[in-house]
Amino acid sequence: MLTDTVSILAVLVGLIAVSEWLARSTWLRHLGAALLVILLTAIATNVGIIPPYGADTPVYRTIFGYVAPLGIFWLLLLVDLKSVLRVGTPTLLLFLVGALGTALGVFAGHWVVGGEAAFGELHAALAGMFTGTYIGGSVNFNAIAIEYDVIENPALYAGAAAVDNAMTTVWMIACVALPRLLAPFWPDKVIAAASEDAELPVDDEIETTTVFDMSIIIGLGLAGVALSEWSAAALGSLTGVGVPSTLILTTLALVLAQFGWIKRLRGARLLGLFAVYLFLAVIGALCDVAALIAMGELAPVLSVFVCILVAVHGTIVFGAARLFRFDLDTASVASQANIGGATSALALARSLGRGDLELPAILIGSVGLVLGNYLGFLMVALLGG
Repeated sequence: MLTDTVSILAVLVGLIAVSEWLARSTWLRHLGAALLVILLTAIATNVGIIPPYGADTPVYRTIFGYVAPLGIFWLLLLVDLKSVLRVGTPTLLLFLVGALGTALGVFAGHWVVGGEAAFGELHAALAGMFTGTYIGGSVNFNAIAIEYDVIENPALYAGAAAVDNAMTTVWMIACVALPRLLAPFWPDKVIAAASEDAELPVDDEIETTTVFDMSIIIGLGLAGVALSEWSAAALGSLTGVGVPSTLILTTLALVLAQFGWIKRLRGARLLGLFAVYLFLAVIGALCDVAALIAMGELAPVLSVFVCILVAVHGTIVFGAARLFRFDLDTASVASQANIGGATSALALARSLGRGDLELPAILIGSVGLVLGNYLGFLMVALLGG
């Protein structure tokens, strides 16, 4: 088994490359690169190529503590609030309804399974993680998990990540199928979704950049992480109120993203995606068989919680679409932007043959990245975290 930092990093980066190739060039593209990164790293961990997450693997802790926040910061630099306002009203409205549905689903699932009695002292953090991830994608799941030290409980974190990934895949399939299944029950005349002036997006994983741009982006990221940690500590000392550093980092990145010179920099998307993939690889290292077996009765409880959450979300989104006579493809893309984030929503729009929904998918997914972060932390506070 490889145990030194450089060797472990080499394996993780290699697995990211393999996952990206499989997602682009083989039938496994239906799983997506993100899920493949997790699966391949889990396999590498369980067959003994690299060690699972633990006290003797500081490289994993470094990725959790610094690379993940940097990924969040870089991806948030892509959020253009003015562009978001130009998204077609049905798409944005259904996305916001979906966010409400997720929050209500978390409350319902938390209540049904017993909340603290089922999940222990981390019950509120767990609810916040699923609120964040099913409003804007897995980046929010990870941000909240880091802030409240859920990763220090490998069995719970690995189980939650496994259930999250499984449900995201299931819901992607559902969002492809539901427009066809529900079509006979939909009104003949529906309201179109996309904005009239929307342009088709470019490939979100192809980007030309320069050393200058990369230097600025990396420098801003490092400075942002340092400033957010310092600000959180200072506010805690002055007010006695614990303000999550990730929340400060989110706000800082969102403000910077509105400046024109920031928008002209190239490389934030690639850096953000790579950082997220590296983080997902470490999640795979958490998913060792022994830890999952150690969950015992927690696995079915987590599954029930998430199934209730998504059922409530889906009922509210598609119910609202039916009530307001919005088309089914729009409802599916808006819901997928909640559950899986911008990348999976874009993939869904493409699979449905709706090029006019591709740009709205990216933009509302960016909104979810921000909204999910805030509402995830709010959920923790409401449930007593």
